Amino acid sequence: MTGAYIPGDSVLHRLPAGAKLAGLLACCTVVVLLSSPWALAGAAAVVAALYAVSGVGAAAAWAQVRPVRWFALALFAMQFLLATPAQAVATTLRVVVAVALAGLVTVTTRTSAVMACLERVLSPLRLAGVDPVRLSLLLSLAVRSVPVVSGLATRVREAQRARGVEWSVRAFGVPLVVGALRHADTLGEALAARGFDDE
Repeated sequence: MTGAYIPGDSVLHRLPAGAKLAGLLACCTVVVLLSSPWALAGAAAVVAALYAVSGVGAAAAWAQVRPVRWFALALFAMQFLLATPAQAVATTLRVVVAVALAGLVTVTTRTSAVMACLERVLSPLRLAGVDPVRLSLLLSLAVRSVPVVSGLATRVREAQRARGVEWSVRAFGVPLVVGALRHADTLGEALAARGFDDE
């Protein structure tokens, strides 16, 4: 789930977070079980239709799958060389459709609603000494960190191009790690200020 909530009044926006998460689980299970490229292409068309119903716009829809575009191309090339063209198409579509579905849930569901749903689902873990509030917060932060790190990587790559060191691993890796650590420090300070530290 790589996006951020986009306000709206569509049917998908009005669905409860629990129903959308359960639907995501069911749909991703079906997508994994599909093996025909044509069936997966049909699933992709259904997902595109759902994005149209949500009214979030084409730019927001593209933003959900954009972070995995290079991975999808590499996966397709590897499957094309090691398996068959049909399997390469099916495997790549399976990944892209699953990511798009997760992104659709993210852009149509408030983070607070997701956290509240996760807290309810995880509440039985209290019997094992696990705090469902902290665990749901951890999961939400993990999801939200994906677009943050992706955006940081994009900015570092653009800075590389501007300096003419596009192929330098060091020029990419060092700023990315430093930026990610700074984000983690800022996030840790914010959590501590709100009483979520471990003390």
